[in-house]
Amino acid sequence: MLASHQNPTFVRNYLIAVISVVMMGVGVADLVNNPSRIAQQNRLDGYGRYVSAGLVSGAVNNMR
Repeated sequence: MLASHQNPTFVRNYLIAVISVVMMGVGVADLVNNPSRIAQQNRLDGYGRYVSAGLVSGAVNNMR
């Protein structure tokens, strides 16, 4: 088991690790759920349909 003089250090390091993980999780969640990013993703998805249609049309024309 841990010696009594190592316990406060262990608890301190554990708390630092937990707080770091929580803060990183909150930061990543804010980045992922940012409204401007979601709007940008919707625009990119919309453009993707046109690009896909253009690629299919080009492939069909090249196969003729």
